[in-house]
Amino acid sequence: MSTIRPLSLDDVPDLVALYRTNRSFLAPWEPDRGEAFFTTDGQLSVVRNVLERRAQQLAYPHVILDDAQQVVGRITIENIVRWAFQSCTVGYWVSEQANGNGVASTALHEIMQLAFNDLGLHRIEAGTLSHNVRSQRVLEKNGFVRFGFAPAYLKIAGRWQDHALYQALNPLQAEQAATAP
Repeated sequence: MSTIRPLSLDDVPDLVALYRTNRSFLAPWEPDRGEAFFTTDGQLSVVRNVLERRAQQLAYPHVILDDAQQVVGRITIENIVRWAFQSCTVGYWVSEQANGNGVASTALHEIMQLAFNDLGLHRIEAGTLSHNVRSQRVLEKNGFVRFGFAPAYLKIAGRWQDHALYQALNPLQAEQAATAP
């Protein structure tokens, strides 16, 4: 059964291999990456950076595991804002081999449990390229609803591209708000 677990420095070799193998597959969906990104030192830097944000409780990075418990992608809660907002963003990717097998949907479901139940957040936001129908289906399958459209939102694959914006609200908190006097 696919699942997620917290990212660690021990995952760097697997991530290097995954990024190298899936470089062409991921390129249309990600920012341009310099050559250093695909090296051990590059991934060490990326992982150390996000683990530092984890120590500050600003991000919760995880790896996505397939049925054989092999790393096949990443999913991360980031941009956590507390106080009245109680919100975060989520980003994820899976390898070409794992794509279309429900792995991303399962990972998103699990990270939502962490965000809503463990962290007590009210809202999770996600954006997809406007033409990334597969990712939109993953979001919708997990109860995300489209709430906006952002023209030229992020520089992906070398150009500013439009994004569809989605959100999911914590069902327990939404229920409490609906029944409040």
